[in-house]
Amino acid sequence: MIDQSDNVIKLNSISRRMFILAAAKVLILGGIVSRLFFLQVKENKKYLTLSDKNRIREWKLPPVRGDFQDYFGNTIAGNFEAYQLHLIPEQVDNFRYTMNRIKNILELSDKEFQKIIKRKKEIKPWETLIVADNLNWKNFSKINNNLYDLNGVKPIISISRNYPYKENYTHILGYVSQASENDIISSEMVKEKFVQGLKVGKIGLEKTFENKLIGSNSIERYEVNAYGRRISQLAFQEGDKGETVKLTVDTEVQKLANELLKNKSGSICVMDIFTGHVIAMQSSPSFDPNAFVFGISQDDWQLIRNNPMKPLINKSLSGNYSPGSTIKPIVALSALENEIVSPKFTVNCRGHKHPLELYGQTYHCWKKEGHGYVNMREAMKQSCDTYFYEVSRRLGVDKLSITAKNFGLGNKAFGNLFGNEKNGLIPSTVWKKNALGKNWLLGETIITGIGQGYIQTTPIQLCLMTAQIANGGHKIYPQLVLKDNKNVQEDKFIQLIKNKKNIKFIQDAMFSSTNEIRGTSYRSRIDDPKYQFAGKTGTAQVKRITERDRELDLKTSEIPYEERDHALYVAFGPYRNPRYALSILIEHGGSGGSNAAPLAKILFKKIIDRHEVRKNFVTNKYLEI
Repeated sequence: MIDQSDNVIKLNSISRRMFILAAAKVLILGGIVSRLFFLQVKENKKYLTLSDKNRIREWKLPPVRGDFQDYFGNTIAGNFEAYQLHLIPEQVDNFRYTMNRIKNILELSDKEFQKIIKRKKEIKPWETLIVADNLNWKNFSKINNNLYDLNGVKPIISISRNYPYKENYTHILGYVSQASENDIISSEMVKEKFVQGLKVGKIGLEKTFENKLIGSNSIERYEVNAYGRRISQLAFQEGDKGETVKLTVDTEVQKLANELLKNKSGSICVMDIFTGHVIAMQSSPSFDPNAFVFGISQDDWQLIRNNPMKPLINKSLSGNYSPGSTIKPIVALSALENEIVSPKFTVNCRGHKHPLELYGQTYHCWKKEGHGYVNMREAMKQSCDTYFYEVSRRLGVDKLSITAKNFGLGNKAFGNLFGNEKNGLIPSTVWKKNALGKNWLLGETIITGIGQGYIQTTPIQLCLMTAQIANGGHKIYPQLVLKDNKNVQEDKFIQLIKNKKNIKFIQDAMFSSTNEIRGTSYRSRIDDPKYQFAGKTGTAQVKRITERDRELDLKTSEIPYEERDHALYVAFGPYRNPRYALSILIEHGGSGGSNAAPLAKILFKKIIDRHEVRKNFVTNKYLEI
């Protein structure tokens, strides 16, 4: 018979086990509830964010770049809608299959296909791969019609750079192209706003004003399904377009300068003599900057790069040239200001048979038979080298150097506005000692007086020099960018000369050079006072002329191109009421009077006619304000 106490013991044992089991259930359930509470309440924001990251994708778009406008508000660098094809490799199930489908749809060549595969290897899986950045409408439509089979592929309408005037503004504006690693490292602004497809300025004003032009990114947020496919757009935050930069340039004059330099290597610069506004600044040959926006082909790049006329060089700013006889107005002015000679000082020029001889060197005048007895005005008119040999010998290179620098030679005209602008070189005795470790020679002074030897200037400097002669010797600062509505030139009344009579004399001598018989640019004169201008020709040697060269006396067309002299011309007009100055340089163009001055005749008619348009535009703008 079973003992009653055994039953009690068994019952208690079962009760304890049930209690322990129940307690364990309560603890487990409590732990689960507690964990659920923690996850759903305490960690709600964290997991909601993680959930959203899986469900919601954010797409950062390239910022819309600001425009460049000319003086009249015409857009000279703007934007256009470009059809592009993007994809993110990690969102594509089968990259090779997808790319082969795209290759067939767009009819890509094997070379183009391999370039895309190579780019994919250079980026991270979550970064955007630009498969095509400038599709035509036909191919863009074909991609859209096949999206059902192109998981992770995104056709978009993007904004890209456009240069409507093509080669006319290349050397002023520069161009944009795909941001490189160096661009990102060197600029915090570019680094902050970088996305695949971002275009940044590479040279010119596009590079200078990068931080103003770049704008801010647009942000697109959209919902995706479990496979990463886009379901719907949730939000779109539009970025701000970059600032508009307005220039002083007149597109009509700029275009004419480009036409006049067609098939030539050289520069044309035009400047307002009071405000310093640059009306035109063309370097030739040029190239179409649109070719660089989506990446220039290797063949096109080699054509530009290997062109012997060097279209990549901005000759207006980066070309260092001997000024030739265009320096003579400054030599004469310096001699007058320092009271070395008077305007009546006379020299007898006897030509090649009786050259100036000094320490075993002979110094010839360009005119074989000589000019005879000439005073300063006549010497300027006929550009007599012998006269200026003697004046510069008496003046000395150091006094000439001071006057030349005061009038803008030997220093960057635009300061730090352009990264490729050159200083030029105005030599002095101290410069030679420091730079070359040698003493200055008298013969070097003599050839400096006719714009040869060590002296080097840029075309924009010669234009500035002429502008300050034309405005009566007042300091001005060249401007390419409009600063404000009134565009008042500060410090424009700084006087560069001691005696106003001296600058008046130089202006009159330049007038005689263009408008009087025997003047070196007489054939390019305009009789109508409305367009009449005063100027000075220059012919800069690129190699030393030997006695054999003088005996042969070859025509320019008979000399090898690279050995021909550079042709230069500086001028201001209209003479009776001056307002504009210009400089013209034709590389290896021969005589300045024959090949550079005739272009000024065409230019001044356009410039002076456009002056009224310019003046009326300003008047109407102020009336609107």
